[in-house]
Amino acid sequence: MKIAALYDIHGNFPALQAALAEIEQVRPDLLLVGGDIVSGPMPRAVLERLLEFGDRVRFIRGNADREVVAAFDGLPIDPDMPEEVREVTLWTAKQLAQRHRDFLAQLPEQAILDVDGLGEVLFCHGSPRSDEEMVTAATPEARLREILAGVKQNVVVCGHTHMQFDRRAGSVRIVNAGSVGMPYGDPGAYWLLLGPSLDFWRTLYDLEQAAEAIRASGYPQAQDFADNNVLKPATAAEAI
Repeated sequence: MKIAALYDIHGNFPALQAALAEIEQVRPDLLLVGGDIVSGPMPRAVLERLLEFGDRVRFIRGNADREVVAAFDGLPIDPDMPEEVREVTLWTAKQLAQRHRDFLAQLPEQAILDVDGLGEVLFCHGSPRSDEEMVTAATPEARLREILAGVKQNVVVCGHTHMQFDRRAGSVRIVNAGSVGMPYGDPGAYWLLLGPSLDFWRTLYDLEQAAEAIRASGYPQAQDFADNNVLKPATAAEAI
C-alpha cells in the first residue's frame, strides 16, 4: 500500500486543496491525516473536504484536536495554555457542529499500517508516547532513543513540530511529515509519501490568494496567520 501522510493542516484550506491536487497525481491508496486538523482559519471546510475521501482516508488525533473537543464541551482549558492559543481554540470549537466534535473525539492517537517496501509503520502525532512531545532534527540522540524505546516498528512517522526531518535511533527510523498548513521553512504545503520509498514533498500554491482568504475568514489571529504561517514562515532554525 502507498500512503500520503498529511499532518498539521491547522485549518488552512487553500494549502490542503493544493496538496490534495498534487497527491491525486501520484495516486496513493490511502491518505493518513496525522492530527491538528481543524485548529486554524477554515476548520469546517478542511474537515468536510477530508471526509469526502471516505474509506480512502484514515485519521489520528493531534493535541489541538483534543483541545478543541474539550473547548466544545465547555471543559476547563489548561491554565498553562498561552492566551493566543486559548483564543483560537475557543474560536475553532465554535465553528464546528456536534457531528464534527463527535468525529474528532473518537479519533485514535496512533495508527499502524503496512506500507509497500517499508513494512509496518507507526503513525503518531507528537511521539509514540505523547501527542504533545516535541521531536526535531536537534533532539539529542540519547533522548530520541528514550522516546522510541519499546517501539516495535522500524519506521515511525510523526508531526507536531511542523518541520520535516529524517533520523535514526538504533534500528528505528523516525521521520516528520512536515506541516501542510503552518510550516517552518520555505512557504508551501509539506507532506510525505510512503511506499515503496519514503519521499518528502512540498507543494507550492498561491500564497497571496490564500492569505487574502485567511484574512477574510473571521479567524481571531488571521493577519498573523497569513503573514507568519503562509507568506513568510519562520525558518526551521528559528523554530528549533
